[in-house]
Amino acid sequence: MDERVALLTLAVRAVETADRERRTWTDEDRAWASRAAAEVVGEGASPADFVAQRARLAWQRLASREAAFVRAVERLHWRPAIGSGLLLVALAAGLAIERIGSEQRINLLALPVLGLLAWNLLVYLGLLASLLLRLSKRRLPTGRTPLSALERVDESARAPGEARPATLLPAGALLRRLLVAGAAGVVWRWPQRAGVLTESTLSRLLVDWSCLAAPLYAARAARLLHCAAALFALGVIAGFYLRGIAFEYRAGWESTFLSPTTVHTLLGWLFAPGLWLTGQTLPELAALRFTSGSAGVNAAPWLHLLAATLFTVVVVPRLLLAALKLLRERQQLRLLVADFSAPYFQALLRGYQSAPLRLSVIPYSYHPSPAALDGLHKVAARVFGGRPLLACMAPVAYGDEDVLPAASRPAPGTPACALFNLAATPEREAQGAFLGALRACLAGAPLLAVVDEAAWRARFGAADRRLVERRAAWQAGLAEFGLTPIFVDLAQPDLGAVQAALDALPEALR
Repeated sequence: MDERVALLTLAVRAVETADRERRTWTDEDRAWASRAAAEVVGEGASPADFVAQRARLAWQRLASREAAFVRAVERLHWRPAIGSGLLLVALAAGLAIERIGSEQRINLLALPVLGLLAWNLLVYLGLLASLLLRLSKRRLPTGRTPLSALERVDESARAPGEARPATLLPAGALLRRLLVAGAAGVVWRWPQRAGVLTESTLSRLLVDWSCLAAPLYAARAARLLHCAAALFALGVIAGFYLRGIAFEYRAGWESTFLSPTTVHTLLGWLFAPGLWLTGQTLPELAALRFTSGSAGVNAAPWLHLLAATLFTVVVVPRLLLAALKLLRERQQLRLLVADFSAPYFQALLRGYQSAPLRLSVIPYSYHPSPAALDGLHKVAARVFGGRPLLACMAPVAYGDEDVLPAASRPAPGTPACALFNLAATPEREAQGAFLGALRACLAGAPLLAVVDEAAWRARFGAADRRLVERRAAWQAGLAEFGLTPIFVDLAQPDLGAVQAALDALPEALR
């Protein structure tokens, strides 16, 4: 999955996650995107191919409805022209350095490019120290370390509008987050009119993309900086060669405290890489001292030596480091949206990789109406994705819960839905025994608990205080069996509320 498609995939996920009411992107749109993508990629395609194709198709339909949102997302995509412009600026800056000496006189002990050499050596030392620090961390025993207290916040797991926990970020993670999020904030302002896809959707996408793309952007930024440093040094070299064609530079040295022997030693260390590359040796330096009767010598040999030193110390190492970062960047590109174990992707792949899901519905002491079963089908589609096939088994009567009748037993290994009536009072000996027998039949398959509020609401209304108390009783009763019930009026299901309850379900059911 390439970088743009990965961004579109996260954008579609943000839309489908944030639009709980299905106003902009309806269930029909979601089903169409999955069905059309499956037809395009065909059978046997990889999960990445299917998810990528679905994102492309969904994005085309979204573009006609939410143009402001689409434009904002498109501006998040990396533009290679930005990197090319940075490299051209670095080369031009190197060429623009006009002076390597004072009035065409080069003092070998006061070269302006000494700062360039020192800066690059400091960078190499910093990179080496960072590498040694990472290696030392790998040797530490497992368990919490002092840095583990600065755990990164997984903001992608937060529901829209949920407050951000007051947790510190490691410095490196914070810088990478600012690199991506800050750049995106400069690129666009929040659209004034974004339709249903308001700022919360864009904020969710920005958080998800910054978490996912931070390693990629960090590798890319490092590659560009290494290339820029190499081009800057090449610009400096080209600049003094070009100016040396029209002007004569004279080289020498002067010092109040240093003797020729000491200067010879210092310059031997300074130009050691260039001397090694060219095979030269330093000449006698006493005659090169600037005096009233000596203006130095022609600087051509020294400029060649300086160019060789810059090439050895700056250009070659920087290009090698840029090549390593390029490999790292390509590795991070391959890792974009490479894990499809998240509940969102599992719901998408469930309908593509297998036949429609068969869900056994076993009511307990309750005969659901056709309208309730139709509402349950909508709930099941929201929970499991796709178009699940519902098989309504015979209701289990009160007193038959210890051993389920044959007509009420689901197929082993297939998901099941235990359907209850809110008007009933949950009891360990009744509903509890029913759930125990049902789990034994399922052999570890997912079990969904749905509590129908239709009869209660028809009798007491939605604002009745006892509704809250009855829900609490059901939640406490089913919690003993590791279940989180979904409360819904199956006659008129509120799918937005179902989606909110779905987020609290165990991962196996999402």
